[in-house]
Amino acid sequence: MHSSGFFLQDVAGFLGGYYAFVALMNGIAALVLWRNKGQVGWALVWTAFSIAMMVLASLALSASPELVPALPASVRAAVNRFSGPVLYTLGTFALLAALFVFRKFFVRPMVAWGLLNAMLLLMGLSMADQNFASIVMKPDNVPIVGLVFMLAFFTWLATKQAVVNDDRIARGLPTVEKENDEKVLVWPDLVYTELICMVAVSAFLLIWAICLPAPLEEPASSVKTPNPSKAPWYFLGLQEMLVYFDPWYAGVVLPSLVIFGLMAMPYLDFNKKGNGYYSIEERKFSYLTYQFGFFLLWITLIILGTFLRGPNWNFFGPFEYWTPYKVEVLNNVDLPQMFWGGLLDRPLPKAPAGASGLVQAATILLRESAGLAIMGAYLVLLPPLMAVTVFRGFYAKMGFVRYMIMANLMLLMLTLPIKMILRWTFNLRYIISIPEISLNF
Repeated sequence: MHSSGFFLQDVAGFLGGYYAFVALMNGIAALVLWRNKGQVGWALVWTAFSIAMMVLASLALSASPELVPALPASVRAAVNRFSGPVLYTLGTFALLAALFVFRKFFVRPMVAWGLLNAMLLLMGLSMADQNFASIVMKPDNVPIVGLVFMLAFFTWLATKQAVVNDDRIARGLPTVEKENDEKVLVWPDLVYTELICMVAVSAFLLIWAICLPAPLEEPASSVKTPNPSKAPWYFLGLQEMLVYFDPWYAGVVLPSLVIFGLMAMPYLDFNKKGNGYYSIEERKFSYLTYQFGFFLLWITLIILGTFLRGPNWNFFGPFEYWTPYKVEVLNNVDLPQMFWGGLLDRPLPKAPAGASGLVQAATILLRESAGLAIMGAYLVLLPPLMAVTVFRGFYAKMGFVRYMIMANLMLLMLTLPIKMILRWTFNLRYIISIPEISLNF
């Protein structure tokens, strides 16, 4: 389904106001920069951009739907074609890696402001597509869009403070937090600030509730379920995990390991630097582990489940129509089938009828030998190997017990992206599959 004239007429008012808001935002920024010495060039740049946004706003508010600015159909088709789960995951990882390596460049205010305007412009041009707008403008999904922008802003702010502190530490200066270590009274300073924030947030939520009513539906019924049936946004990451693992692992073990890992973190951390101030250079391993776990293994799963998972839990492109008739045949196989049937060209080992429990257990172990060997090497042999190679310094400072706990928590965390990529590329369902005792991994 493509954008129609009737849809563009309906969304034209929103797009006009959207572009006008972006123009006003850049106009204010240009005025502020104009008053600062040495920023006249940037003021002219954002003034020109503000004028361009006003032109887009006038085109969107015109009576002709064909004048509403939109992404070319070829671009939208290419995005749909290359928006598969593998490219999405690898692209997200590459983006986070680039932001980390070139963080000193991206934390520059004008660079960040340019990226924000590029995102807003891309969002506005995409909103002219009916399929994209039907997903993004859904009342349930509007907060997720705001979450993406807010998360990007606060991540940039924290990274900027860390880059400034790292530069000051390298020059032998105290951190910003230490230099501005000023005591503030709870009453009246803090309480007044919290009161003002409470009033402002309450007013914002009131306006939101008036302009965007809550998406209340009819009472739940077992004979009529939504397609797709999605969990609340904060559980979408967990729902995505259930696609790749058994419920006992995705719903119990992994969340418990997250809680246990957070509880164990103060006892595993041997680096006393970076306490009370922002820093990346002094805590690179902790920073990268957090960024990988929080953004790649949680936030990106929420975005994937919100905007790319459609009817029948199939993957859809951002500009693709969510049809319930899309069928994707997946011939999921287990590792024992790939090992015995595909590699050795032999049937799966089976215990003879009436065999004793010991013989059946031995047959199961033989059948799952490949998966057990892989998981054993991954969880048992890999930690000591890392201790004498890449994590030699960590092992020396942490000791055997703390290092093994840290290494196994990290390896179990990595099982999620590894299993996701194996499922998408090889249709691998389980590495170990023992249905006799309902144990699958």
